[in-house]
Amino acid sequence: MTTVALDGATHPAPPLTQASTVLAAVRARAEASPATPALACGQDVIGYAELWARAQHHAATLRAGAGGRPGPVAVPAVHDPDTVVALLGCWLAGGTYCPVDPAFPADHVAGLVSALERKPLDAAAYVLFTSGSTGRPKPVAVPHRALDAVVPALVDLFGIGPDDRVLQYASLSWDTSFEELLPTLVAGGAVVFDSDAHSGSWPRFLRAVGRTGVTVLDLPTAVWHELVLHLVESGERLPGSVRLVVIGGEAVDPTRLAAWRGLPGTGEVRLLNTYGATETALITHAVDLRGPEATATDGAPIGRPLGHVVQHVTDDGELLVAGPNLADGYPGRPDATLARFVTVSGVRWFHTGDVVRVGPDGLLHHAGRLDDQVKVRGIRVHPGEVESHLRRHPGVAEAVVTSVERSGRTVLVAYVVPSDPLPADAIVEAELVSELRELLRARAPGHLWPARITVVPDVARTASGKVDRRGTHRLHHPPTPEAEEATR
Repeated sequence: MTTVALDGATHPAPPLTQASTVLAAVRARAEASPATPALACGQDVIGYAELWARAQHHAATLRAGAGGRPGPVAVPAVHDPDTVVALLGCWLAGGTYCPVDPAFPADHVAGLVSALERKPLDAAAYVLFTSGSTGRPKPVAVPHRALDAVVPALVDLFGIGPDDRVLQYASLSWDTSFEELLPTLVAGGAVVFDSDAHSGSWPRFLRAVGRTGVTVLDLPTAVWHELVLHLVESGERLPGSVRLVVIGGEAVDPTRLAAWRGLPGTGEVRLLNTYGATETALITHAVDLRGPEATATDGAPIGRPLGHVVQHVTDDGELLVAGPNLADGYPGRPDATLARFVTVSGVRWFHTGDVVRVGPDGLLHHAGRLDDQVKVRGIRVHPGEVESHLRRHPGVAEAVVTSVERSGRTVLVAYVVPSDPLPADAIVEAELVSELRELLRARAPGHLWPARITVVPDVARTASGKVDRRGTHRLHHPPTPEAEEATR
């Protein structure tokens, strides 16, 4: 595995306390129970002592290559134990972990790496990129102090212990992967890697879970919806080893929740609905949907704040979050940082942009967004970023992107106005749509690809002249599912 040091500046080697919760726990496990499995990938099992030794070697390599502390380090984030070694080694060397999905288009990856080289990161633990309304991914710098607060809280929330085997499912370029890795390693459990979990086949996924004895699954809500449907339609059962399923990222479909509760073998499985933002370091709110608090008729709540989290709901319903878990901000984007991170009476708050309502039992329920941001398979997407890509095509004068629900999943749909009027010819329109899809494949990651692109003569606008995304969707009646498939 290749790791690229991006900052050649010389810095003193940092003390271990810079990532004390995770690194100290792994070192302690390596000393107390060296052979205990930490990472498992097929027949290859890496014990805690071997993991620690590999991380130390990786750290030494990084420091030697950078002439000291490496600064931001771009790591190809693939489903492989070496990525975990690179993460720990980066922290041991005093660097900032910056995962980059090698499946992303080359232009997109080059843009991320270039952005990292230019941004002051203040010795952050990691930097992740979120979707931005300007069309440029927005870096979020999360400090080690946030992880020191969050990781022990998640160990407690999940009830993770040395006997647990946690499936590594999430993309290692997104922060959900930290929910899988860090609490497990701190608690002395094992992280399980298995290619069948990413095969796209639910039977193979379930066989892998059963074969490897996985006890904890952490899935995007949209993926969980698909799993529930498969279990209902196929008659397969969730492997008996699973004791906890963690979901989050989108609203829970009440029909899927009711179906889950009716499945044989799920009654003893804890189903935990979670909420959080990249800027608040993983999970801030959670609720056990197995309990009587969560009803299937009123929609599943997103829960109550964890112990280290302070919440405030404004008069217009926006959720604000404070606590030691907050990110440092958006490196190189001071205006954006000041707009979302606000200090009032000495308390630093993050404006989530999520509208919530508080139930009589104190549970929060998600009630929408103040902006147009949506979640696609648990990944935050701003339609403006997709629109920016589409407008780069010389044949597009205007582009509008919004989201719709399809089979329990949130998908993007796009409407484009051509620069010059097109003849009433379905073939000509299909050619433009095909070119736009090729453009997106070359420049944007998959979660930014619309499920449907429709050529339209105009878009809807508000009274002030601004583009109305939802209005545009209502103006142009979407085609039937059969027609959608024909244009893909």
